[in-house]
Amino acid sequence: MSAERNQQSIPELRSWVDSANAPDCGFPIQNLPMGVLQRRGAVQPHLGVAIGDEILDLFIAADEGLLHGLSAEIVAACRQATLNALMALGTQAWLPLRTCLQEILQAGSPGERICREKKVMLQRADVQMLAPAAIGDYTDFYASIDHATHVGSMFRPDNPLLPNYKFIPVGYHGRASTIVVSGAEVRRPCGQIVAADGQPPVFAPSRRLDYELEVGFFVGPGNAPGVPIPIGEAEEHIFGLCLVNDWSARDLQRWEYQPLGPFLAKNFATSISPWVVSMEALRPFRLPARPRSEGDPAPLPYLFNGHDQEQGGLDLILEVWLQSDAMVHAGHPAVLLSRGNFRSMYWTLAQMLAHHASNGCALRPGDLMASGTVSGPGKGEHGCLLELTWGGRDPVALPGGELRRFLEDGDTVILRGYGERPGYPRISLGECSGRILPAL
Repeated sequence: MSAERNQQSIPELRSWVDSANAPDCGFPIQNLPMGVLQRRGAVQPHLGVAIGDEILDLFIAADEGLLHGLSAEIVAACRQATLNALMALGTQAWLPLRTCLQEILQAGSPGERICREKKVMLQRADVQMLAPAAIGDYTDFYASIDHATHVGSMFRPDNPLLPNYKFIPVGYHGRASTIVVSGAEVRRPCGQIVAADGQPPVFAPSRRLDYELEVGFFVGPGNAPGVPIPIGEAEEHIFGLCLVNDWSARDLQRWEYQPLGPFLAKNFATSISPWVVSMEALRPFRLPARPRSEGDPAPLPYLFNGHDQEQGGLDLILEVWLQSDAMVHAGHPAVLLSRGNFRSMYWTLAQMLAHHASNGCALRPGDLMASGTVSGPGKGEHGCLLELTWGGRDPVALPGGELRRFLEDGDTVILRGYGERPGYPRISLGECSGRILPAL
C-alpha cells in the first residue's frame, strides 16, 4: 500500500468540521463521498464532498485555489456539473484529489479559514441533491446466491438454481432514463397481469409491488469497443459505490420474464442514493470473497484473480426500513424490516465488471451497475418482500396493526448501508428512499 493510501486510512484522523468527528456520523474525514448538488437559486449544479453535516463545494474550492497542486485536468473536472469527467480520469486522479481534500479538511489545516470565509462549505440540509452522473447505461446483476436460491425455490423447488448460475454473473440491461435520486416519489406501474393460471391477462396497476435492496457502482474510465477489461484491472474502473433500490412489480414480472427476462416489471423506476463512496474509503472493510461450497465449480480463468479472491468481498451492513402513511399520521417512526451484509455475495464487483466487458462491450464513465438483491440465508436478511413474505403468504406486521405482503400506496422504503469495524469510524453509503404514489 502506498504511503498516500495509508495516510487516507488512519482511523485517528480528525476534521475541523465538528460534526464529522461525532461517533457513527457516517461521513467522517475518512469517507468523503462525492455527489452533485444544487444551491438554492443557482443555475449550475456543482460537485460536492460530504463531511459530517456539511458539504464542501468543489467548484468554489477550485475558484479559491484550494485545489492547488492538482493537475489542470483534475481541477477542470471538479468544475463540471456531473462526476463523469472525474470518473473518466481514473485512479491517477481520484487518489491525489482525495488526499488534497483530506489535507484541506483535517483539523489544524489553514484551509478552514478560506473555506469559512469564502463560503466553500454548505449545510447538507440546505441543498438539493441531484444524480451523481449522467448515466448512459445501467446493468443489474443477480449476484446473491441466497436471493437466487430463495426465489428459485418458490417456482422450482427441486431445482432452484439454473445451470448457469455458478458459472456466470447473471445480469440484465436496465433503463437509465428512469433512474431517480433518493427522495423522489415512485408511481405504481400498470401492466399485464395474469390473475390465475390459464386465465388471459388484464392491464391493471401492479398489486405486488416490491423493493430490492442493492449496492450499485459507477464505472470509471471504461474500455474501447471490442477490448475486454481483465479482472486484475477491473477495480481500476470502479469509481465508487452507492445504494440502489430496483423497484419491481412481481405480478408483471411473472408474466413477462420468459423468454427474454425482465422488462416493464423493472424499468419504471430505480432509485439511487446521491453520494458515491470511493473504494479507497471502504478499504478497512475489505475481506475475502465468499468461499465457494464444496462441489461448486471454480470461476473460469477470465473471472479468477488471486487478489480479488483475497480482497474482493466487502463487509457492508445493509438495512431496509419502511414507514406507511398510517404510521406517519400515528407518529410511528420507520420500522426495520431486514438487515443483511454484502459479504454474502456469490460474485464480486470485479467479477461483474470483468464479465460485462469480456465480450468487448464498451463501458463508459458514469455507467451504473448494480449487484442485484442482497440477501443472506436467514429471514431477517432478506432483501425484498418477495422473500420476506415468501411470495405474500407470510405477511409482515407493522406498528398499528397493518400487514404488508407487498407495498401499498403511501409506503416509504428507506435503504441504508454502512461499514463498521472496531477502532475505525463508521463509513456510510448514505440513504436511498422513495415513497409510492397511486397508479395513474
